[in-house]
Amino acid sequence: MNRLYMKQKVFSLSERFTIKDQNETDKYFVEGSFFKIPKTFTIKDANETKVALVTKKMFSFLPKFFVEVGGEEELMIQKEFAFFKARYRIEGKNISVRGDWWDKHFDVLSRDQVIGHVNEKWFTWGDTYEIDVEDESFEQIMIALVVAIDFVKQEASRSANNQR
Repeated sequence: MNRLYMKQKVFSLSERFTIKDQNETDKYFVEGSFFKIPKTFTIKDANETKVALVTKKMFSFLPKFFVEVGGEEELMIQKEFAFFKARYRIEGKNISVRGDWWDKHFDVLSRDQVIGHVNEKWFTWGDTYEIDVEDESFEQIMIALVVAIDFVKQEASRSANNQR
């Protein structure tokens, strides 16, 4: 099992952050497109080689993302309409997400087998996720999934703050 840590800075205009391993070594870099349409997140390994791309669909009632790993489209992630609990529909690789009411902790499954756990830390400066990857062949997909879900949560939070 690999444990990774994804921490975003609160006031980062560059939209670039690092994913570290349990030894606090940089393992991946995530770079968001700043003021670019469509919104994309490029995931690179420690050698700065692109390993995945997360692209937000422009015109969609609910947030929808396409995930490419190794240059091939692997997943489509879409937030589903729900009143009390955020739910996500994922197409590809037989992946599903199962989580708690606040979406701070969730499991990622493939064919009903847990391939990873995600735990968002409370009371931290910026968003901090602890990602446990049970099946290493899904590591980059797990990272892309967390990036997409985190972006949806940030947009929802911004929208709620703007309505106040």
